[in-house]
Amino acid sequence: MLNINKETDGNNLTIALSGRLDTTTAPELESELKGSLDGITALIMDCKELEYISSAGLRVFLSAQKTMNKQGGMIELRYPGIDEERERYRKVAEKLREFLRRYA
Repeated sequence: MLNINKETDGNNLTIALSGRLDTTTAPELESELKGSLDGITALIMDCKELEYISSAGLRVFLSAQKTMNKQGGMIELRYPGIDEERERYRKVAEKLREFLRRYA
C-alpha cells in the first residue's frame, strides 16, 4: 500500500510518500505526478516514511526528473538520514580544509 499526500505552494509541489513504492503502486504515483507537474518548478519528493522502493518506483522518479528538466525545474529527494550524511560530509570537508591550511 502506498499513501500519497500532495501539497502545493505556488510553483512548488511537495509529495510525501509512505508505505511501499513497488510494481503495483508505482502506476498510482506516476498518474498523480502526470496530473500535477504542469507549471511546477520545484518538486520535493519526501520519502522519509517510505518503507520500500523497487526499480519501478525509481523509474517513476527518473521520469519525474526528466519532466522537471524539460520545464526548467528541479527535483529534491528527502529521505531518512540525509541530514546526518550531509553533516558528516561537512565535518570531513572542514577537517580536510584545516589539514590543507596547515600542511599545504
